[in-house]
Amino acid sequence: MKRALLVIDVQEEYVSGKLPITYPLESFDNILKAIDMANGHRIPVILVQHTSLSSDAGTFLKGSPGWELLPELINRPYDHLVEKNLPGSFTGTDLERWLLEREIDTVTIAGFMSQMCCDTTARQAFHRGFGVEFLSDATGTMKVSNYAGEVLGEDLHRSVLVTQAMRFSKVMDTVEWIKELY
Repeated sequence: MKRALLVIDVQEEYVSGKLPITYPLESFDNILKAIDMANGHRIPVILVQHTSLSSDAGTFLKGSPGWELLPELINRPYDHLVEKNLPGSFTGTDLERWLLEREIDTVTIAGFMSQMCCDTTARQAFHRGFGVEFLSDATGTMKVSNYAGEVLGEDLHRSVLVTQAMRFSKVMDTVEWIKELY
């Protein structure tokens, strides 16, 4: 197995912007722990950054404070940066080519939001034949309300993990993932 760690959308918008991540509280610390372990085991780290194409989107506008990747990520070594415009990290990007050129067959998913870009990217990877590991405590979300209803962050996160484990990913926490590296 040859892995890469995908760190999806760990951007300022999710810390100090309109979409603060609230569950699980330790997700950001575990993302950093996963990056450090990946670097220590020579596992490529790929940072993914979401960019809105619509100027009226209100979030993730290129160059805005909310669009910026958190400094704790940028200040750590990483191997590749992917800029995406849709929830899936493979759509319209060079991610698949980059992974295949390095003979990577498994991706580990960490980042924000569990139910949107992390879930979509995990499904895309599975559909492309990659093995997928989904870090349950290094992905995160928040309470969501819209015209269809409301769901608490914890319930939404758990639903994503259960769905991922049904077919798409091996769901594990960061400690379990680290043990597999040895």
